[in-house]
Amino acid sequence: MIVGEQKPLDEIWGMIKDHKKVLIFGCNTCVAVCQQGGNKEAEVMASMLRMRATQEGNGIEIIDSGIERQCEHEFFEKTEPMIQGVDAVLSTACGIGVQFMAEKYEIPIYPGLNTTFLGAVEQAGVFTEKCQACGQCILGETGGICPIARCAKRVLNGPCGGSTQGKCEINKDIECAWQLIVDRLKLLNRMERYEELTPIKDWSTDRAGGPRKLVREDLVENE
Repeated sequence: MIVGEQKPLDEIWGMIKDHKKVLIFGCNTCVAVCQQGGNKEAEVMASMLRMRATQEGNGIEIIDSGIERQCEHEFFEKTEPMIQGVDAVLSTACGIGVQFMAEKYEIPIYPGLNTTFLGAVEQAGVFTEKCQACGQCILGETGGICPIARCAKRVLNGPCGGSTQGKCEINKDIECAWQLIVDRLKLLNRMERYEELTPIKDWSTDRAGGPRKLVREDLVENE
């Protein structure tokens, strides 16, 4: 899932305060799971911004709504009239949703969140980074533990010389990814995988190769 964190209220207010009518627009999928950007959070944020407007004597009109996903055209149909009727939108989606809407509408679309990482729900209220979407997955060789996302140095053949007692030298609260990998391979009785060197990574499949795009020709509607 995509994990995000709400921006400070002062920063948000600075973005929208000069508009006459603003829609606080929730995204009820990924960022709703971490309770930062769903419809409920959009409603709460709208209430806080209305109070801020009242305190400052600002006559801005603030409304709120949301859809299931802000990264797909089909979910916008019912909210089109609402979006067309405002001066700006404050999106509580991830950065993908914000950019999708910015391409779709000729009004300012502002981010209500800082998009942080691709992660998992470790426990209620705790989200940890697990994947950096590098485009060249090697989880089959590393026991299902990603050294790109979970090793601070992104070491492909580890561990490095700095780990101590299973902890990363960068932060002693972080488990050494390669210690986790070794422990996992031992558990699976697949330590022969550890002896195989991983070749130099082709970073062109990562962000180093520029913005990426996937096209499924079998799903594309031909005109």
